[in-house]
Amino acid sequence: MLQSYPVAVEDVVYRTIDGTSLLARLYKPEGPGPFPGVVEVHGGAWTMNDRLANVAIHQPLAARGVVVMAIDFRMPSDVQYPAPLADINYAVRWLKAHAKDYGAAADRIGLLGTSSGGHQAMLAAMRPADPRYAVDRLEAAPDMDATVAFIVLCWSIVDPLARYKMVTSNGNDRLAAAHRAYWPDEAAMAEGAPQLILERGEPAALPPGILLQGTNDDNVTPDMAARFVAAYKAAGGSMTLHEFPGAPHAFTAREPESAASKQAIENIVGFIAGF
Repeated sequence: MLQSYPVAVEDVVYRTIDGTSLLARLYKPEGPGPFPGVVEVHGGAWTMNDRLANVAIHQPLAARGVVVMAIDFRMPSDVQYPAPLADINYAVRWLKAHAKDYGAAADRIGLLGTSSGGHQAMLAAMRPADPRYAVDRLEAAPDMDATVAFIVLCWSIVDPLARYKMVTSNGNDRLAAAHRAYWPDEAAMAEGAPQLILERGEPAALPPGILLQGTNDDNVTPDMAARFVAAYKAAGGSMTLHEFPGAPHAFTAREPESAASKQAIENIVGFIAGF
């Protein structure tokens, strides 16, 4: 059993771009550290929610010794892909540059994402030096890169093109519209799909990771998680799939006190503790 810590919480502006100030909520365990840290990327079909969406994950992680940086990032209708990836890439570099200020270790920083946020977190982890994502200089640490030590994926849309085909065929107009709002076209969905990056054999960073997936999740194709884990391993990466029988999409937010949600937190904490 890992130690439990009181948690200090503060909001900071981590980036200002085009007149917009992007906020992050920092959760700092009040202990000696240094602790591992995560940049958390919320879900919401790429178009909704904010840094407060996953407090049910943030708070218990921080209480167990993980520095959590939950970020706001630009979304449609203001921007489309790949602009949000530039915010996520910048946030990783920001946390690494400010790690000591929050009791974190710069070489133990990872990414955690839920749903569409998991897609973006995985893409950011795979392409830390992509010039479209790393486009803006971080004045505090101009040489800092966005490489991460690990990745945590929660019910993630790792194949957005396959999901788009699924929701258009089954008449889910809300999700189909969200895809069209975020992605310029289907070619962009394919270009920015972690699953297809692996299948195409493109060079990619493959940090060790875990993927959490409920078996009663109608928000993803039935085989999405297993396909991705298999492809990740085939490409030489380490990825462990944790399945939660009967759990729906985003179950930690819907059912934070459920056995599945509590087990999910234990899985995440146990994994990150290894770094």
